[in-house]
Amino acid sequence: MDSAALRALQAPLKGRYKDEPAAALVTLRAQGAIDDVAVACKVETGRALAIAGLHPATGGSGAELCSGDMLLEALVACAGVTLKAVATALDIPLHAGTVKAEGDIDFRGTLGVAKDAPVGFREIRLAFELDTDAAQDKVDSLVKLTERYCVVFQTLARPPKLAFAVARRPKVPDPG
Repeated sequence: MDSAALRALQAPLKGRYKDEPAAALVTLRAQGAIDDVAVACKVETGRALAIAGLHPATGGSGAELCSGDMLLEALVACAGVTLKAVATALDIPLHAGTVKAEGDIDFRGTLGVAKDAPVGFREIRLAFELDTDAAQDKVDSLVKLTERYCVVFQTLARPPKLAFAVARRPKVPDPG
């Protein structure tokens, strides 16, 4: 896809969102089923079923996906797509590229071993390796705009208001 095709694809959306700001507000959803036997959660991805479980550092077998890895994978995916879209829109040639994310976790926090150890990532690093002939100022602009428009990066950088709710299912009477 070239910049003209991308602009043509996005122009009606941008116009609508400018005229009707409420139309730009979309609620994304994810759903999973807690496994009845294993310490796992089956997440519906829309394309396949992803089974998340404990990381080996917390007692997991490594057979299931680690949700921490999935978070980094979502960051890589979003940053890669955003970078490619920005490069396309700005006519910056990319011959190839790699996006890498890594994060540091102290599992003492998750396991409740040390109250002073945080639960979650202490630090996340995102890096790009790009094969491009573009001038450095173009690459700098590409990186700046990718950071600005990457949804997952911005969500991690400026956490949204979170809500946590639990609902109990009514017990079904035993027919016996």
